Amino acid sequence: MATDDLQGRWALILGASSGFGAATARALARAGMHIFGVHLDTKATLERAQQVQADIEAAGRQAVFINTNAADARKRARVLDRVEETLSQNSGEAIHFVLHSLAFGSLRPFIADDPQEAITEEQMDMTLQVMAHSLVYWAQDLVRRGLLVAGSRIYALSSGGAERVVVPYGAVSAAKAALESHVRQLALELGSRGIAVNCLRPGVADTPASRVIPGFASWAEVAEKRNPGGRLTTPEDVAAALVALADPAVTWISGAMIPVDGGELAVA
Repeated sequence: MATDDLQGRWALILGASSGFGAATARALARAGMHIFGVHLDTKATLERAQQVQADIEAAGRQAVFINTNAADARKRARVLDRVEETLSQNSGEAIHFVLHSLAFGSLRPFIADDPQEAITEEQMDMTLQVMAHSLVYWAQDLVRRGLLVAGSRIYALSSGGAERVVVPYGAVSAAKAALESHVRQLALELGSRGIAVNCLRPGVADTPASRVIPGFASWAEVAEKRNPGGRLTTPEDVAAALVALADPAVTWISGAMIPVDGGELAVA
């Protein structure tokens, strides 16, 4: 259901075609927001992005979806050109809500008997670039173009891997730890502009990104058993929290790491 507070505002979702990004895009649209969705899909997976876009439009909202690599600087500039063009046709509004939900990285061990199986420098750099550093570059460009204003807010998605380690999650753990550090730094530097920056830590969830992690099924089984709620976190759990945090009246939370896991990490 749309709310007066979010009605007609714009959100930018990085990673909008599946998992947490897709659920959040749908939930924000139901709450009244228009959506810019950036996603990277092949022909085989493009249908899922098209379905998210269709669901947003069915809710009566605008959906501008762009299939591109959100971690590439030149492609980021083209996306923002499109954003500016669209907003100029909508009374020049700014972006109220940004979600960084990019989940693509290397799942290789640091040390392996066969050197070919160990992570490479290129893979490590790519993982941190996509899952952590790209947050900073998007924030820089959004601010430089005047697309974020006082009251805008940025959210990133971390995980328990920012503190805990398991083979072969090392590069992703490093990226999540860096992402949380970037969130704190951005909160500091954007605070004077009235822009909030926070990070959510969802619990173990069954998403397309998590299913490619070796051993995920066993992780999920353990997480479900230990969670006080007796189940895994869902993308909809995270989306509901983000809709609440999108409320323009919520302005005094910034630089925070917010668990959305039903108490999973607290009892781990």
